[in-house]
Amino acid sequence: MRTISVLLALILASTAYAQQPTQINAYRYQVKKSVTASHGAVVSAHPLASQAGLQMLQQGGNAVDAAIATQLALAVVYPAAGNLGGGGFLVAHLKNGKDLAIDYREKAPAAASRDMYIDASGNANTKLSQDGHLASGVPGTVAGIFASLPYAKLTIQQLIAPAIMLAEKGFAITEKEAAGLNATQELFSKLNTQPNAFVRKKPWKTGDTLLQKDLAATLKRISTNGRAGFYEGETAALIIAEMKRGKGLITAADLKTYEAKERPAVSFYYKKYRIVTMPLPSSGGIALQQMMGMVEKYPLAAWGFHSVNAMQLMIEAERRAYADRAQYLGDPDFVKVPVKQLTSPEYLHTRMEDYDPHRAGSSKQTGAGTVYYESDETTHLSVMDSEGNAVSVTTTLNGGYGSKVVVGGAGFFLNNEMDDFSVKPGVPNMYGLVGTEANAVAPGKRMLSSMTPTIVLKKEKPYIVAGTPGGSTIITSVFQTLLNIIEFNLPTQQAVDAPKFHHQWLPDQVDVEEDFDEMPLQYLKEKGYKIVRRGAIGRTEVIKVNSKGQLEAAGDKRGDDSAAGY
Repeated sequence: MRTISVLLALILASTAYAQQPTQINAYRYQVKKSVTASHGAVVSAHPLASQAGLQMLQQGGNAVDAAIATQLALAVVYPAAGNLGGGGFLVAHLKNGKDLAIDYREKAPAAASRDMYIDASGNANTKLSQDGHLASGVPGTVAGIFASLPYAKLTIQQLIAPAIMLAEKGFAITEKEAAGLNATQELFSKLNTQPNAFVRKKPWKTGDTLLQKDLAATLKRISTNGRAGFYEGETAALIIAEMKRGKGLITAADLKTYEAKERPAVSFYYKKYRIVTMPLPSSGGIALQQMMGMVEKYPLAAWGFHSVNAMQLMIEAERRAYADRAQYLGDPDFVKVPVKQLTSPEYLHTRMEDYDPHRAGSSKQTGAGTVYYESDETTHLSVMDSEGNAVSVTTTLNGGYGSKVVVGGAGFFLNNEMDDFSVKPGVPNMYGLVGTEANAVAPGKRMLSSMTPTIVLKKEKPYIVAGTPGGSTIITSVFQTLLNIIEFNLPTQQAVDAPKFHHQWLPDQVDVEEDFDEMPLQYLKEKGYKIVRRGAIGRTEVIKVNSKGQLEAAGDKRGDDSAAGY
């Protein structure tokens, strides 16, 4: 009898705890870079968004619930990248063993055309593909949330409640957010047709309150009317009115017919681990599989973290993967992509046959491989729960604050994702990436992405959840972070914070962060590599299961990224 009483008391206590989630204080909050948790963990680009996800876990939701709530909160507290007016990808491994990949990448409007950014002289006008109304693809984020909802446990009303509260009541902005808003005021003023919450005469400063009444009203329409609360009705009418004022292309039909798609996840083995990541139109999954396949047979662990041998090998794998990306990859609904050949062990072996450890490779000599066809501003969040669900989500507006256009009366930024198409073959986009006809603009087509939400399984159980923003550097950042843990055995936080390097075929240079140690770089220079120091590369969010079965969540040092767990 005593045993039953004790068990009943424990059940009641745990239930009571689940009903009393962590309270969100929008004006007094702290960034937590590292959290070790037993039940569930969330890590995202903003502490208030991570807390929103944690609330859902504590209310009995699963990792998908937490991911949805975190995305919605990011749309409020991280306007530079969190969004309703952009798109993204979700990768999950569910407790029943199912791998899940949901594509809610933006699409080109029906009125888009191949040469829409080419002027009368035949030159690419990338200003039009990057700033203003013509730069926006049809948003996919809200459709993606509702495509994810069947795998969640809570209602959309519960999941959206923190976001509504933060938009309606306001929150204190961080130093980094204030700096971002101040730096973009001129473009906001130039490109917007109506007043909005982000433009004001006096500079923003740390601790200022950001109130977003229009966004709160939009979120309430979604809460009440579901998907139709965004793609139809008043919100859709506001988007169409904004397009007409700014000579954009998105129509009511574009919005109503937009669909998120479930796609077969990319799944491959690296030694004893199974990697689950995103398929096309994300280039990330294929490129990650290529790079890891190219380096797998080499003794990386023996060479050591940031050793010259390891760095050179990884740089050359990156060069080859990005060359293939430029040549072959695009929306699989529009172009035939030789995925099996590009990722086959035989092909990856041949790609490394000309690798010379004694000298730098050359992007003039090393282009895309030969295959035979068969008949930057983004944000990431990672979640794990106690049931065995793991979710990795990367969403984007593309550039910081997207097109810089806020939908009048609706309160959210529209993306500038059209720049991720190859607006003209061989002309680089804002991240320096080039492409071919495979990624040319076409009506209804999804532009190629670098987003690489990724889950690593160990004995078919979630081991690592990872991802990052960073435009063209996303794929190499995920690649390096995974190897930092799997091969170089770095602690989770160090694996996230360690200085990164990046090579994307063109331009033929190795970008490294400012705090990179000079010694290996000097040796690489002697071998013939061009080294270019630059600012931060990515903002990686990682959760790893440690040897005790606990969840180690790490937020990147490079931003306001914050972990939460219980």
